[in-house]
Amino acid sequence: MNAGSLKLYLVTDRVLSRGRDILWIVEEAVRGGVTMVQLREKDCSTRDFIALASALKPTLSKAGVPLIINDRVDVALAVDADGVHIGQSDMPYPMARRILGYDRIIGLSVENMEQVEYANGLDVDYIGISPVFSTPTKTDTAEPFGLAGLKKAVRLSKHPAVGIGGMNLDTVEGVISAGADGIAVVSAIMGAGSPYEAAEALRHAIEKQI
Repeated sequence: MNAGSLKLYLVTDRVLSRGRDILWIVEEAVRGGVTMVQLREKDCSTRDFIALASALKPTLSKAGVPLIINDRVDVALAVDADGVHIGQSDMPYPMARRILGYDRIIGLSVENMEQVEYANGLDVDYIGISPVFSTPTKTDTAEPFGLAGLKKAVRLSKHPAVGIGGMNLDTVEGVISAGADGIAVVSAIMGAGSPYEAAEALRHAIEKQI
């Protein structure tokens, strides 16, 4: 995996979409500069999850943007996605890697320094440092890293790292300056009036720091 794919990483959220079509939001965001998309569906049926992922894949493939499936290794295999993102309570990494093989991307969320260190012993493709800041998007997360913690985690990690939690135009400069390879954005794009303009502004802000 090219670490550049992590620059502007969109994580979908149906609740924040304001009833708009997820496919349209993603297409607009990719047009605006999103470099990776994680399809996160916690409440829909497996059939609907597969249908949405299948609809997204041709658009993302054409744009050269990897499609990552949140948690569901079975869905990733079913739609031939580029990879999965797993958390600390999801399928253990060694098992996911054994099922998916080494030709697919596997990202892992880390919530403290001990997990960052543990991830160094795994062949994950990237880590998601979560949360950098507190966020209403996820309320079941650990104590925020903050910029100082993020900087320390990035230095400790041997893997490319993306910051998750509270990523927006106000925080992007500090996160990239702290050494993260990119930001994982949810509400700043999913809830934006124009996903295209939101993604474009975030991409420009990232590029200015690199």
